[in-house]
Amino acid sequence: MKPVPEGPAPEPTVQRLRVRYAKRGRLRFTSHRDISRAVERAVRRAGIPVAYSAGFNPHPKISYAGAAPTGVASEAEYLEIGVHRACDPRRVRDDLDASLPPGLDVLDVVEARDGGLADRLEGSVWELRLPGADPGEAERAVKEFLSAGHVEVERLTKKGMRRFDARQAVRTLTVVEGPEKTAGQEPVQPCVILRMVVRHETPAVRPDDVLMGLRLVAGFAPPSPAAVTRLAQGPLDAVTGEPADPFDLDRAGGER
Repeated sequence: MKPVPEGPAPEPTVQRLRVRYAKRGRLRFTSHRDISRAVERAVRRAGIPVAYSAGFNPHPKISYAGAAPTGVASEAEYLEIGVHRACDPRRVRDDLDASLPPGLDVLDVVEARDGGLADRLEGSVWELRLPGADPGEAERAVKEFLSAGHVEVERLTKKGMRRFDARQAVRTLTVVEGPEKTAGQEPVQPCVILRMVVRHETPAVRPDDVLMGLRLVAGFAPPSPAAVTRLAQGPLDAVTGEPADPFDLDRAGGER
């Protein structure tokens, strides 16, 4: 017979709050585990009545969906908090934001309705800034990548080295030429900006996989590492092909 934990049972979850937050500046180098710890501390500091799981090692009911890789900035990270007492989402947004370190910035909080948050995150918009890259070479590489039927790349995963197609998940890929500027706004060198919409698949196709694909099909090798930012993620709109706001259904009152 299994032992029964002592003490009262945890209070039930009466509300789920979905949070959109940004990962900016130096915080982009923070691991997902460290971000989780920072969020748990901030939840306690803000006095949010988070619910806990049962058992010998209860943990706060905080779950994450579609987290960006370490080293990548993001304007669209998502988590969900279960609470044992109903809260005003606007108050939670303000209190949680004030309790998190600068660079982890809470952008929006809504009360969860029907459906899972992770199921709504079908695709992402990524921006890659490539200082010193040649715009003409970038344009040529993008055309060759998009015209390819498939582009196999390799990446080391937790299950070992895997080969997968980096092409089919890319819905759109465009090149924007822009200057890198100093604080005085004087251009100092050219900067190629790649903007892409990538559908979420398994294994996930990441921006660095697309860069590897550009190198394989066209020999495009930027002289400096890319500065990557996720601009949005959500359900892919059938008309525009762009991710919509995953909170729209929550604001509307649930699934339709």
